[in-house]
Amino acid sequence: MQTDDAALDHKSKDEKKHKHDKLSGKDYEKDLEKLHGELVALQQWIVAEGAKVCVVFEGRDGAGKGGTIKAITERVSPRVFRVVALPAPTEREKSQMYLQRYVRHLPAAGEIVIFDRSWYNRAGVERVMGFTSEEHVKKFLDDVPLIEKAMVDAGVKLIKYWLEVSEKEQTKRLTARIDDPRKIWKLSPMDLKSYSRWYDYSRARDEMFAATDTGYAPWYVVRSDDKKRARLNVIRHLLAQIPYKKLKREKIELPDRQKRKGYREPAYPYKYIDEHY
Repeated sequence: MQTDDAALDHKSKDEKKHKHDKLSGKDYEKDLEKLHGELVALQQWIVAEGAKVCVVFEGRDGAGKGGTIKAITERVSPRVFRVVALPAPTEREKSQMYLQRYVRHLPAAGEIVIFDRSWYNRAGVERVMGFTSEEHVKKFLDDVPLIEKAMVDAGVKLIKYWLEVSEKEQTKRLTARIDDPRKIWKLSPMDLKSYSRWYDYSRARDEMFAATDTGYAPWYVVRSDDKKRARLNVIRHLLAQIPYKKLKREKIELPDRQKRKGYREPAYPYKYIDEHY
């Protein structure tokens, strides 16, 4: 990560001692703005170098995956930072090799692909909810390190994040979804079922880590009870994983507008929307 650490890490030593204090919205936005600038620099480098980056986000329901991905992507191009959030497989996809529908979304040159949940569904939700057999899970855990090694050998930078949320905070967030009409769409019947199986998910996570936390594709764990800090920490860590450089760019000046040459605005009855704000 080619950043000015002094600029990004502007907090005093005294403030750092109190890192568990509530992060103000002003401080969060200030740090996020600087990190967004670095993500744009990363984007330009990725395109220029033809690099291929794949970022996987996993974690329990309510861990903050969606908000973190939004924080990463809100100031960059969706043509470079592609977000993949696949729905439940179709009948045709169920008949395919398990990883087939994920492989087709892997990055080409000049792309960063972010998976909001990934092939690790097999080791997590599918296993815990009984959508697949233990035999299939075992085969997946045996095979996926080899497949990820093939990705890395093909030049894909693979970065995997697990967002770790506490029981108390998960309950708080899922309850908020029930009471907030803006969030109710985030709460599915599957979320309610999985909520009751906390320790089944814990065991599944532990086995997944043991089998797939490799030197070439390690798992990075993010404490996500504090959403704002988690987002900033993930972006900073992501930037540090890629040895990008800020590219020089020419000074940009707006050209002169063309002359009117007799053009007049038409007396057309445009249907303007009501201006309530």
